[in-house]
Amino acid sequence: MTELTAPVLIKVGTGVLTLENGQLDIPALERLVTAIVKLSEVGYRCILISSGAVGAGVPALNLSEYPQDLASKQAAAAVGQTRLMQMYHQLFSDGGFDVAQILLTAHDLSSEKRRKRIAATLERLLKEPYIIPVINENDTVAVAELRFTDNDMLSARVAELIGARLLVLLTSVDGLLHPDTKELVSAVDDIDSVRSYVQETQGRFSIGGMASKLNAVQRAVDAKIECVIANGEHPERLAEIVKGKGRGTRFLS
Repeated sequence: MTELTAPVLIKVGTGVLTLENGQLDIPALERLVTAIVKLSEVGYRCILISSGAVGAGVPALNLSEYPQDLASKQAAAAVGQTRLMQMYHQLFSDGGFDVAQILLTAHDLSSEKRRKRIAATLERLLKEPYIIPVINENDTVAVAELRFTDNDMLSARVAELIGARLLVLLTSVDGLLHPDTKELVSAVDDIDSVRSYVQETQGRFSIGGMASKLNAVQRAVDAKIECVIANGEHPERLAEIVKGKGRGTRFLS
């Protein structure tokens, strides 16, 4: 794809999409979908990498916390993925858009034949201006050797696969904060120089943290893809972020 048509990838984490009890945060989903619809309406091709399946399935299994055993995780994902996509379908439909679900394991992107098929499928979907591809890890079948580690790395690998123009990682903070001043680091051109800034905090239903985001960002910028870590509680900021402005930490490719 040329730079003018290269897509914007938006990855949103479980902590943004779910409440403390693991149930889906419907207002958060509504705000996110509204922001993506607005971007799409002005010509941006968007791909959404969405976590939240396991967390969304937790209430159905009557669990009080994120499951620890593999069978419960995969059962929660099986229930939660349908709930998550049902909500996306409903909300995007309200904005005049449709959704396409793509579930991946690390093996899918390790096989050259599968990589080409996935890339071709995404490129075909991106030709349709009113379809939003929604990608998640296939948690119901992924085991240790088939996992991406987390959806941060999944988003970086998909961005690399299709030559995205921008990868935005939406999390529960405004971006990378300086450990002493607590001020937002607005731009980074050397990721190694800020790794020591990471102070890990993680929600009950989350897998990745800031360290995992930096690992994903490293992969993306090595592939010449600009990245931004921004606050998923304010998805309306996406409109400015895609223009090279807005609040967040921008990692230069």
